[in-house]
Amino acid sequence: MALIPLQYRLDGPVHAPVVLLVPPFGTKMSVWEPQMPELTRNRQVLRINHRGHGTSPAPGGPYSVEDLALDVLGVLEGHGFSRVSAVGAGFGGSLLLWIAANSPRTLERLALLAGTPRTPPMHRWDRVASRVRGAGLESVTSDVVLPWFTPDLTEDRPEVAARFTEDFGSTDPGAFASICDTVAGMDQRNLVSGVRAPTMVVSAAHDPLLPPGHGRRLADGLPDSRFEVVSGAAHLLGVERADRVNELLVEHVAA
Repeated sequence: MALIPLQYRLDGPVHAPVVLLVPPFGTKMSVWEPQMPELTRNRQVLRINHRGHGTSPAPGGPYSVEDLALDVLGVLEGHGFSRVSAVGAGFGGSLLLWIAANSPRTLERLALLAGTPRTPPMHRWDRVASRVRGAGLESVTSDVVLPWFTPDLTEDRPEVAARFTEDFGSTDPGAFASICDTVAGMDQRNLVSGVRAPTMVVSAAHDPLLPPGHGRRLADGLPDSRFEVVSGAAHLLGVERADRVNELLVEHVAA
């Protein structure tokens, strides 16, 4: 299998320990901007864009979780980073779970935002993929973006919701459809017990995609875990409640 050279950015003190940030699919590395001032105080921060996001190449599918996780490992290996802490949001966290279970020496500490061990079947990401292939990305924009924020943010900070909607619209449709197919069949329940890195799982109280019960089940299956619920946020909790999420991340991965 061919590794894809993902777009990345590295910020922070040159000789500091590294924190890897892996975004949810449908968003770009800029989703982590609210975390950068805090994390770069005493860490190098490595951010990536998934296949078809930003300037990362968009090869034809199908993709597997392993393919996408190895892309991320390839960025680490290219920099000679053999051991890092990592934060993943949404499906980005699923890639980190794969890495933690299959390359256990790579990840020192792990934080998973809006995580789940298994994609809920009722989400039918396979149908989303079919719609994208048949009618384009714009045919699913409202369905994909709506769960990202609470109505309060959409009303009080409409420019934030508009920016993320615009970013989503720039995603490569073929790559997005292939990732949707990957997410549709994802089931990592057999991997969770093999994760040895101390892991913090953080769910958003008002996440319509993955309510806190999903995060609780994930945390319960991990050998060394901590579970937190952040109030006042939907799926992109690191954007909507950056204050609380930053507190948790600094404590867990950048203390």
